[in-house]
Amino acid sequence: MTVTEMLAKFGLDPAILIAGTAGGLLRGLSRQRFKVREVILSPICGALAAGYLTPVAIHIARHYQFPPLPDDPDTAARYATAFVIGTMAMWLSDLVFAAAWRWIKTKAPTD
Repeated sequence: MTVTEMLAKFGLDPAILIAGTAGGLLRGLSRQRFKVREVILSPICGALAAGYLTPVAIHIARHYQFPPLPDDPDTAARYATAFVIGTMAMWLSDLVFAAAWRWIKTKAPTD
């Protein structure tokens, strides 16, 4: 079984994962405060988010006809969408974890 076949069993397209990884890497390297942890985690987060959210984003864009996308699944628009999702994934996870942490801190019992 090849890597491509294994990824396909999980519903993942290798080209989309690469685009998401590149977006995550861009996000990790573009920070003012350069952290090794983020340079490692951002591409992973970007790849996973792009792998699973790109088909959803393309479906929503086609449903609302914005922007008009060609029917060919191997278009630059698809990979650009994966790249943008990969770039935004770590920012979104930062926001979600920060909100969850604030919620946990407010619900913690005080002595």
